[in-house]
Amino acid sequence: MQRGAPAVRQAGVTLVELLTVVTIAGILMAIGVPSYRYITTDNRTSTEANKLLGDLQFARSEAVREGQSITVCVALSTNPTSPSCAASGTTTWEKGWIVFGDVNNDQTIDTGDPVLRIQNAFGGSDTFGSNHSVSAVTFNRSGFVNQLGATQVTVTLHDSTSYVTYTRCLNLTQAGMLSVQTHAQNPSGCS
Repeated sequence: MQRGAPAVRQAGVTLVELLTVVTIAGILMAIGVPSYRYITTDNRTSTEANKLLGDLQFARSEAVREGQSITVCVALSTNPTSPSCAASGTTTWEKGWIVFGDVNNDQTIDTGDPVLRIQNAFGGSDTFGSNHSVSAVTFNRSGFVNQLGATQVTVTLHDSTSYVTYTRCLNLTQAGMLSVQTHAQNPSGCS
């Protein structure tokens, strides 16, 4: 008697198993996507505020080290061959800024003024504006700020949604002291 070949077993997933996996994946996505957005937006705004903070700290230390005025201004052009500062009163720091040695202390890049750093414009639609119409900050050789126009200036960064959780405020005093705060740290002063 001849025996038949053993039956081949079918492998695969049932419709119920597939729907269960898709449902679990959907729940995990619903939980994870908002958290991911929070983390990426929070990190982006922190990085943007800290870039200006770092360049202002650099300018202050260079002013003390070199014994001459160093200016950070809102950029009109960040072209490395011919960088230029925006007009006085322009407060759109998100368009970039320039750190340069300001030999004659006029807050403009003249021939012979060494350009130390150039920060290009932000890629997104975040806004970074200062109060008191400050478009340039000049540190003197003692590390103090010249021509600030107020005892303290705040440069406020808002993300494209203007959601206060992502707001960052960079504070600068005439003494050259710098700090970054969130809305949670200072609800009345950073909004």
